[in-house]
Amino acid sequence: MAEQTTPKLDKTIFDVEVKNHELLKLAYESYLAEGRQVGAKTLRRGEVRGGGKKPWRQKGTGRARFGSSRNPIWRGGGVVFGPLGNENYTKKIAKNSKRVALRQALTLANKAKKILVADFKFDGKTKTAVKFLSAQKIAEKRRVLLVVDEKTDAILRSTNNLPNVEVLSAKYLTVYHILNADAIVVAPQALAIVNDWLKGEK
Repeated sequence: MAEQTTPKLDKTIFDVEVKNHELLKLAYESYLAEGRQVGAKTLRRGEVRGGGKKPWRQKGTGRARFGSSRNPIWRGGGVVFGPLGNENYTKKIAKNSKRVALRQALTLANKAKKILVADFKFDGKTKTAVKFLSAQKIAEKRRVLLVVDEKTDAILRSTNNLPNVEVLSAKYLTVYHILNADAIVVAPQALAIVNDWLKGEK
């Protein structure tokens, strides 16, 4: 049976001033951009097969002059300014700015009463995880985030069959996960990692 502990949340992390949401937006989009796959690729005029022969002679036909049927304005021609498959969509954000954004996101989650600090020990059974979530009255939440110090096989086996539960190591905590969660359960050991990571950084 899991025991709930209630250590105090550090005010320098969970109760900071959120002046605007621009930094939060940047951190959120930066996470999504990191996982964006570049799959689209178009062919430029010189890459399309064919078009080596001039469609018609230069003068005397009354039509506009063309040197290739692979001209971009022709059907089947090349594409102008299309994706080449090597685009870089990542958005850079400074390390200190990322930490500020994390503190702001944790502050918003704390003010919304989404954060719960509790010690949970799962034995690999889904029933144990469901029992714990029900005891905390968050079993019906749409998105539950469990923040742990380390992912163990027992924790993963206990939560793999729960579609509304995501397990995340404290060192990989992001603004994206915090803002998307309806309830955040933080293990005391994970809270210590978050405090060491974010405390004192301006």
